[in-house]
Amino acid sequence: MKDRIYICHTYYHVYVTFLKELALPKEQRGRATLVLSTLSTDFENLKERVESVGLFEEVIPFEEKRDTAFPELAKYREDRGNIVSNMIQRILFTKKFAKLLTPLIPFQAKEYKDIYVYCDEDPIGYYLNGNKIYYHALEDGLNCLKNFDSARYENRGHFKLKAFMSQKLNLIFIHNGYGKYCLDMEVNDISAIEHPCPRYIEQSRQELVDRLTPEDKDLILKAFIRDKEKLEQQLRDSDHIKDKILILTDPLCTLEIREQIFRDIIAMYEKEGTIFLKPHPRDNLDYRAKFPEYPQFDATIPMEMLNFFPEAHFKKAVAVLTEIKAIAFADEVVRLGPDFMDKYEDPLIHRQNEQI
Repeated sequence: MKDRIYICHTYYHVYVTFLKELALPKEQRGRATLVLSTLSTDFENLKERVESVGLFEEVIPFEEKRDTAFPELAKYREDRGNIVSNMIQRILFTKKFAKLLTPLIPFQAKEYKDIYVYCDEDPIGYYLNGNKIYYHALEDGLNCLKNFDSARYENRGHFKLKAFMSQKLNLIFIHNGYGKYCLDMEVNDISAIEHPCPRYIEQSRQELVDRLTPEDKDLILKAFIRDKEKLEQQLRDSDHIKDKILILTDPLCTLEIREQIFRDIIAMYEKEGTIFLKPHPRDNLDYRAKFPEYPQFDATIPMEMLNFFPEAHFKKAVAVLTEIKAIAFADEVVRLGPDFMDKYEDPLIHRQNEQI
């Protein structure tokens, strides 16, 4: 039987996987399988770069499919007008979706002792629970449940009943620790979560980073940085600039409104210093075309990786909804939060936890 497999959906997931594997004794490394799901992220040539560092036994691309890829499931998404009929529809959907996904999985899950899944609300969670395969879940982003407990939000109204039907009966599926075959869910900080699930376990991401050796950091950079020399030169070229402001983008709203959001943020901070942009890996707005006058960093680099460059130093780092407490390369960090977003969209869209 094989040791471990990690199913990742974003660059950040892969980064945390590196942290977890590098925390193991050296004799236990190199035995894990890394799966890169293309459901929401174009990993470009990350597979080849990860393979080149030798930390994983195998790297597998995974063309994960949403339920919308199966027209026969559409009828089970229709509102039948009452909770009983809708619940029957959901039970049928859960069973049929898992069955349709099974032949598309590019690995034999039951061959692994431990399966780790980031964002099990994606189809992989339906597959694992539908096929009675135990797994460990991990939070999608740093402290993401503090700001958006998607499992409780999407199942608000009779949550305890729905959680029982998922966790105990496996008739429906609820993610983030409420699936019957989810053994536990790893989060960065349980105290930050208003409604923690009993299955949550805590593993500080900062503790994992603090364990890294210089060799470990070099290995991570080799895997993630497409052109390390170019990035280092970019940082050196900006070293003479006294006050640098780094704005971290988010995949917010429509592209048109998103562009306006970041033009407004630039206007808020450009008097304080020179603006730099770091697009979010899943942000598909073309910032180089829309904001060509501002220096920009490679979108595919997780922002935490700039902590590994001594040359990286900013007066301030600004984000809208992204958690930025892990940033060590800025004197000050600012998270604008939901109050800022209220000006651009219906507050109900980004204040989900208040509706639980």
